[in-house]
Amino acid sequence: MNQTNFGVTKGRDRGNWIKLRTITLLRWVAIAGQVIALLVAQHVLNLKLEFGLCLLVVSVSVVGNLIAMFIFPQSKRLTENENLLMVLFDLLQLSLLLYLTGGLHNPFSILILGPVTVSASALTLRSTVFLAITAILAVTLLAEFHLPLRTEQGFILRVPEIFVFGNWAAIVIAVVFLGIYSRKVTVEMHSMSDALQATYMALSREQKLTDIGGIVAAAAHELGTPLATIKLTSAELIEELDDRPDLQEDARLIKEQADRCRDIMRSMGRAGKDDLHMRQAPLSAVIREAAEPHMGRGKDIHLDQHAEGLDPTQQPSILRRPEIIHGLRNLIQNGVDFATDNVWVETEWSDDTIVIRIMDDGAGYPAHLIGKIGDPFMRRRRSSADHAQRPEYEGMGLGLFIAKTLLERSGAELSFANGREPGSHRHNPTQQIGAIVEVVWPRTKIDAQIGENVVPLGENKPLSL
Repeated sequence: MNQTNFGVTKGRDRGNWIKLRTITLLRWVAIAGQVIALLVAQHVLNLKLEFGLCLLVVSVSVVGNLIAMFIFPQSKRLTENENLLMVLFDLLQLSLLLYLTGGLHNPFSILILGPVTVSASALTLRSTVFLAITAILAVTLLAEFHLPLRTEQGFILRVPEIFVFGNWAAIVIAVVFLGIYSRKVTVEMHSMSDALQATYMALSREQKLTDIGGIVAAAAHELGTPLATIKLTSAELIEELDDRPDLQEDARLIKEQADRCRDIMRSMGRAGKDDLHMRQAPLSAVIREAAEPHMGRGKDIHLDQHAEGLDPTQQPSILRRPEIIHGLRNLIQNGVDFATDNVWVETEWSDDTIVIRIMDDGAGYPAHLIGKIGDPFMRRRRSSADHAQRPEYEGMGLGLFIAKTLLERSGAELSFANGREPGSHRHNPTQQIGAIVEVVWPRTKIDAQIGENVVPLGENKPLSL
């Protein structure tokens, strides 16, 4: 299954998620803070500022906000470029205000980190790098070029040059570090969000397929009686219409079409009005259902089963849940995709656990990715040669995440490893096994004949003709 079919929104589209109302609201907060800081500096601390010019710079932001509020609807979502221009405007406006109020001698110069952090959290990497370079260039210029801060007596407030250099270095380092940190955290969160969305859609799809099977089974059951009645009635009509060949031929056609409907319904589903039997199935049947879509893909899939101290013919009947089937199907697909010739699906059970082990004879997982398997959008485990042969294939990072999430939801624990053939009864014992995935359930979680998992058989009803 190509996981891109889920329609997951990519990170590059998230720059379109931000509403204009959000930007304007944050800007109003910034404007209020700037005005309060200027008033305190002018009237409380008695600093001699270029108050008129400072208010002019602040008024530019006010005018920009008013234009945005009256021209565009507040529900408007900004594009990536529009968001970039908004954040760039705020960065330049703040830099100009710092130029008028002491440059890096002003302790509020640390606020220049804000636009870069916002960009790293909401915009693309290219936009973030551009804003980070702009911010570093701005603080570099502010370290040398700015209007001095003067007291009421005319004294210039300035910090030693070494502290100015320290402020510059601290801001530059913070721009780089916070940009990378915010970007990394945001990408991780977005990747997890995308993967969980894909998992939900995969489970919904599998549930719909299961529901369709139940509908077909119910339809086959319900239509069985009227079809039998039509067949019986048409047979009687055929006998009674010996003297009317034209009508007798119509009766034969009705009987033939009733038989055809019966055959179609038999092929479409199993009988059972409440579809209770479809809620459980033998372990081997569930494994075969999960593996069936990949049986004809040129690789041999071997299904083996073992019982620890139990009768091997008495295999457990487990809950036939969509998340179990879809999760196992993704794991088997991963094995088939990377196997050389063979994939083994082993099942074991005891009084306490049910184990499914999926192995292939491919190259296995790269050693440096073993600890990361199951993370969404993980880099694929192909070699560069495989990538050259199949450049369109995007790997199973998301598929393995979906499988792991769905199976863990059912109560399973998964482990991934590489290893060698544990026995010589399957193929050449010197041949290396590739990837090994082991799925272990406590038997109480999925056994359909234990405790709360017991599936009722339903009420017997008399056969009506």
